[in-house]
Amino acid sequence: MTPAEDELLLRPAGIEDAPAVAAVHLASRRSAVRAGTMPPAAHPDAEALPWLRGRLATDEVWVAEVAGAVVAYLRLSGDWIDDLYVVPGQAGHGIGTALLELAKQLRPAGFGLWVFEINAPARRFYARHGLVEVERTDGSENEERSPDIRVVWQPA
Repeated sequence: MTPAEDELLLRPAGIEDAPAVAAVHLASRRSAVRAGTMPPAAHPDAEALPWLRGRLATDEVWVAEVAGAVVAYLRLSGDWIDDLYVVPGQAGHGIGTALLELAKQLRPAGFGLWVFEINAPARRFYARHGLVEVERTDGSENEERSPDIRVVWQPA
């Protein structure tokens, strides 16, 4: 079901959402790894749920629901987007855009994020929404050891 068929709901996530958020995270990453747009995860899948449960307790996390099911999430930490994931079957339906627009509302002074260099679809998505590249690294500082790019959004 797409948001056109049912209403999209964005809401703050609670600890009880941890299993659904972990499922979105894992499904999205697996799909991106298969597509060659993300390096393999640095941690085993079994660590995702406890890690995200901890993040839900400390970071600002929002979920996107369609027909009552969590299909995407946004995790903010200070003026950083640490995660923005959409399940593969819902990609391209405006859900990521809705979450990114929410981030702009929640962080009106601007924010930054890191995106893997090989993640061309995400890089195009962020550029389309006004984020600009400000730094590139060789990946030696991230867990995946994959070249990445820091992009930022600053209001006009």
